[in-house]
Amino acid sequence: MNIKSFVLLSALLLAACGDKTGEPQKKNARHYDEKTLSMGDRVFHTHCAECHGYNGEGKPGWEQPGPDGKLLPPPLDNNGRSWRLSGMQIQQFILHGSPDGRGNMPAWKGKLTEQEIAAVSAWITSLWSDQVYLDWQTKAEHSTQ
Repeated sequence: MNIKSFVLLSALLLAACGDKTGEPQKKNARHYDEKTLSMGDRVFHTHCAECHGYNGEGKPGWEQPGPDGKLLPPPLDNNGRSWRLSGMQIQQFILHGSPDGRGNMPAWKGKLTEQEIAAVSAWITSLWSDQVYLDWQTKAEHSTQ
């Protein structure tokens, strides 16, 4: 066997092995623009982390109202419900704050640009596991059909 055949055979065998985790290949990989993620990270840590936590972990007891009767800041990672919202709904929460005054999240409309809001929304989705992201993406595809 010559070296070219050996290299080709090795590459084919490696490609056939695929992912050893036993998980199916993801049909939609994440593609984040690094500039957007960097902006989202900056915006989040400047304006949101004080309430939602440095890593988006939220406040303990977020599922129950706080002493003022309002909902506490939820986690934005896999442990919360943000992944149940569409990208547009996430951006609407950022723009308009807590709906119906149920929480203390302020409206960021007029304080953050549309680009900053889109960037922080993308950064939030980057906190999710691959499976949660894939489920979210699949849900979004089905809701637009």
